[in-house]
Amino acid sequence: MAVRIVTDSASDISQELAKKWDITVIPLNVRFGEEEFLDGVTLSGPDFYKKLVETDEIPKTSQISPFEYSKIFKEADEAGDELIYFCLSAGVSGSYQSACIAAEDFSDNIHVLDTRQFCISEYIIVQRAVEMRSQGMNAEQILENIKEEMKKAHVIAVFDTLEYLKLGGRLPSAAAFVGNLLMIKPVITIENGEVKVIGKARGSKNSHNMLMEFVKSHGGINFDKPICLAYSGFSDEMLKKYVEDSKALYEGHEDKLQYAVVGATIGTYAGPGAIALAYFEKD
Repeated sequence: MAVRIVTDSASDISQELAKKWDITVIPLNVRFGEEEFLDGVTLSGPDFYKKLVETDEIPKTSQISPFEYSKIFKEADEAGDELIYFCLSAGVSGSYQSACIAAEDFSDNIHVLDTRQFCISEYIIVQRAVEMRSQGMNAEQILENIKEEMKKAHVIAVFDTLEYLKLGGRLPSAAAFVGNLLMIKPVITIENGEVKVIGKARGSKNSHNMLMEFVKSHGGINFDKPICLAYSGFSDEMLKKYVEDSKALYEGHEDKLQYAVVGATIGTYAGPGAIALAYFEKD
């Protein structure tokens, strides 16, 4: 009995990487006005940010329907395989509820797990499950272990601009104007399944320092488990600068670093120029 691992594009796992890991990534729908795309399938990262900066209308992402889940669940169930769906946080999307509804029509071999994360913190949780599967664990064993390890998964991100938080209705226009004028960069994490602003840094140097302090105060990085860095927009220059400025965090472990592009789920509100780090804290 094989173990199938499924997640969604909110994890920022590319379709190419999904093939390498032998997993399925279900794309979320992204709508720009009347145009609708499949995240990471019919809309690449660069194309998403191109559209984002060219439009005055914030894009919308929609949850995955029970019907879409049913097709994937049915295929695994009929093959007699186990399946674990690692879902983006129920705190930000109705996809988890849709998946649970779909799973009710199938056997106990179909499992739906709310990761309480999204973006690259969901990425590293899925990757950790792939590692467990390669060690020969069945679905029950993977779930038992990953639920404990999820408690030690962290993500921290720095936005380069407040403009898209304003456009998305998450920040008053006046506050965004003053913040941009003063080069204020919001520093966010995901806590209890939802986005939480944990600080506001003035300038890149202060924001990098906040990232380093966050890691130190949240257990340090366990380099025996997945670690991922990501950027939003067209260039990874900001991320390269962060890695260089924060090299004390990664010294001797540079080969463990993975890189991804922030997709539509967070990119809609981050805009170009954001950087993010996801890791498991030390045991």
